[in-house]
Amino acid sequence: MRRQDQAVVRKTRETPAYQRIKDYVLQQIQRGIWAEGDLIPTELALCKQFSVSRMTVHRALRELTTDQVLLRYQGSGTYVAPAKIPSTLIEIRSIAQDIHERGHQHTCRVLQLRRIKASTAQAKRFQLRAGAPLFHSLIVHYENNVPIQLEDRVVDARRVPDYLDQDWSRTTPNEYLMQVAPAPSGQYTIEVKLPTADTADPLDIPLDQPCLVLDRTTFSGGTFTSQAVMWYPGNRYKLAGRI
Repeated sequence: MRRQDQAVVRKTRETPAYQRIKDYVLQQIQRGIWAEGDLIPTELALCKQFSVSRMTVHRALRELTTDQVLLRYQGSGTYVAPAKIPSTLIEIRSIAQDIHERGHQHTCRVLQLRRIKASTAQAKRFQLRAGAPLFHSLIVHYENNVPIQLEDRVVDARRVPDYLDQDWSRTTPNEYLMQVAPAPSGQYTIEVKLPTADTADPLDIPLDQPCLVLDRTTFSGGTFTSQAVMWYPGNRYKLAGRI
């Protein structure tokens, strides 16, 4: 055996089994054999292929999931993760518009749609009286059936009286509000947070998955219109823009 071949064999033997599995998965993805959204072989199948324990395979897949290469769904399997989706969060745009411009399909699921009263904190923040009528909506937005945003929004019921009557499968709250309350102004914050169980569940992410959270309050004509807190899974989104 040539000295170069001996070195390759020695390096292979010295590489930990879990790392060899990680390298194999990455090669399959990089070569296009496994594409975005593909279901990869089960842990049991990889155990047999590499002649290793299930604990070894589990470590490899867990680390690749942490590195955002794979997505794991309990009871369903492990899939090749999509590339992070670029979006300009600061500009007031419809998420449906962003998705359609990427050539993908937007769908949504309404979790809550109700009438509430402004709390003392909300009244102070939005320059309203305590108990003023608000509408609250909680909507999950999907890109090609993958949840990419949880939109938690309140709007001034007096300013937007028909809000609860809209068909959100045909338009988004942002698109509708831009029509009824144009030329908005306001403020926003962006931070990284860990989700609560109520946030993680509709986004189908674990509790230890950091999220990018945009909190945006808008006014039209100097009057409060809407406040939206939008949660984006950190493994599916990235902030993009131009300078």
